[in-house]
Amino acid sequence: MPRERVLITVKTYPTLSRKYGETVCTAGLRPDGTWMRIYPVPFRRLDEDEQYAKFDWIETDFVRGTADPRPETHHPVDCSTMRRVDHLGTADNWRERRKLVLEKAQVFDRLEPLIAGAKANRLSLAVFKPAKLRGFIWEDEDREWDSDKLAQMRESSRQYEIFADEAWRQTFQVIPKVPYSFSYQFEDADGRKSTLQVLDWECSQLYWNCVNATRDEDEALEKVKAKYLGEFGQRDLHFFLGTTQQHHFTAPNPWVIIGVFAPPFVQQMELGIEG
Repeated sequence: MPRERVLITVKTYPTLSRKYGETVCTAGLRPDGTWMRIYPVPFRRLDEDEQYAKFDWIETDFVRGTADPRPETHHPVDCSTMRRVDHLGTADNWRERRKLVLEKAQVFDRLEPLIAGAKANRLSLAVFKPAKLRGFIWEDEDREWDSDKLAQMRESSRQYEIFADEAWRQTFQVIPKVPYSFSYQFEDADGRKSTLQVLDWECSQLYWNCVNATRDEDEALEKVKAKYLGEFGQRDLHFFLGTTQQHHFTAPNPWVIIGVFAPPFVQQMELGIEG
């Protein structure tokens, strides 16, 4: 497959894989608005010049994933060749971001075609516009990674190591587990009510930042809610949705929120529309 350029729009909070170790699910849009999932990526073990932020354009050679049947999944041929080549900023009221995310990419406002598309394995990534936000909630989770899984992951990663250079093992520590799961409650254009978990890295990192600042978990949780429901609820909020490999074919609704896109609303005159 030839070298491709992808705009990173999604980075989920790291999870543990028995096979790959600590990994991040990354996804983004090609210049034509089609999706690519980049997995696995041992993001925190990449060199500084290989790491990327959301809305960075990256380039490398990708190959179609063989272990993951979801249609958009690819993985880098060689992570060491992955490079940031540009960044898509928010100038002119997010014009260029809007053009790619909301015009070139397909935007859904109903969950039914997404669920049917996943079960038919036609898609596993999408831009979605909720019709109405109903809430933002959290639930308690285990506070530590499962010790058995962690041990199996470490052993397996020694046997199946992506990198030849293992110097990273000397200083690497597994990322802390977030003791809560966060979810949006919303309605789609059909009035269908849903609760979908938010796996966005920025959401989890905001929680940790607030905990570190306030030393109060309850206050930190309320600050996360204020951001994701209060602030984003006043913007042109869209969800980046994805399915999990485990539940792609089997769950009644296999979709989760893997990122948010919340540009400010654009007034009609700014768009050049009159009357």
